[in-house]
Amino acid sequence: MPPDQSASATDPASPDLAPFLRACRGIPGGPGDRVPVWFMRQAGRSLPEYRAVRGSGSILDAIADPELSAEITLQPVRRYGVDAAILYSDIVVPVHAIGFGVDVVPGVGPVVSDPFRGAADLDRLRPLDPEADTPYVLETVRILSRELTVPLIGFAGAPFTVASYLIEGRPSRTYGLTKALMHGDPALWHELMDRLVDLAVVSLRSQVDAGAQALQVFDSWAGALSPPVYQQFVLPHSRRLFAEVADLDVPRIHFGVGTGELLGLMAAAGVDVVGVDWRVPIDVARTRVPEHVALQGNLDPALCLAPWDVVAEATRDVLTRNAGHPGHVFNLGHGVLPELDPGILEQVVELVHAEGRCDGPFPEGER
Repeated sequence: MPPDQSASATDPASPDLAPFLRACRGIPGGPGDRVPVWFMRQAGRSLPEYRAVRGSGSILDAIADPELSAEITLQPVRRYGVDAAILYSDIVVPVHAIGFGVDVVPGVGPVVSDPFRGAADLDRLRPLDPEADTPYVLETVRILSRELTVPLIGFAGAPFTVASYLIEGRPSRTYGLTKALMHGDPALWHELMDRLVDLAVVSLRSQVDAGAQALQVFDSWAGALSPPVYQQFVLPHSRRLFAEVADLDVPRIHFGVGTGELLGLMAAAGVDVVGVDWRVPIDVARTRVPEHVALQGNLDPALCLAPWDVVAEATRDVLTRNAGHPGHVFNLGHGVLPELDPGILEQVVELVHAEGRCDGPFPEGER
């Protein structure tokens, strides 16, 4: 059993708890403890070793190969020395597995051959049976639970973001069809969201049962919504999703892009960590969520294309603004860009581990 899966490594009171899990729980570190760091889309994208093993075709084909998916998940841990691994998978895997007709087209993203248009399409969203529908995901997690020495993050797509792909048929800039359905037929919208919550919950629970030690829910495109609309049409479903995995007692991370005005509402879904993109400084984001909620982020991934002195200054700025708060997981504000030099991220990890501190306590009574 890897160190991070021992009882001491999962007990919040244990001094042996992995730095990433401590930060998610907001537990102050001891002298010399470091700020943990991992990167969204760290598995693949810019890594030459990823390109060497990935092959051609849809990412869904690679995900269906447990040995390959496990290897891709492990690659950034070996190269960067990050404090957590994230499962190599995709948010559309559950809807693909139940036969809704989703593919991930290289250079485009999720594409739906027959988009969601009406109540009859609800029947296409049957319940997920992980052992029958996504056994390859479970086997990948089991392999990683044996081989990793850092926590594994499982994940799912939030209902709004998955719904947007099903309705639009592909990535969108306006989410016009999604918003039209949401406002034009609220009853159908809520039924669709209920089905997608059910899929996400079953998928997330199966990943933890197989060995994942934290969960991230990607509501990548929720930033397209105003706070009142988010509160009416999305928050109740996100809250149910997180409530139905709360008994698993693993950290729950909620992430979106362009969600600066939604951070408080995202925290209100009942989570341990809120991801912050690069548009809102960490110290400002801290004022928008309850003190007991940890933050994840938030170096601008595009800055990582600049010379190292620029990247180092921006990395230090994030650490300075966090001011030693124990509830901080260093990350990018979104995913690793494919054209990025992996050596830059190696240096970011070294800097965060060398200079980041996480010894500031929560205010009395907050934990």
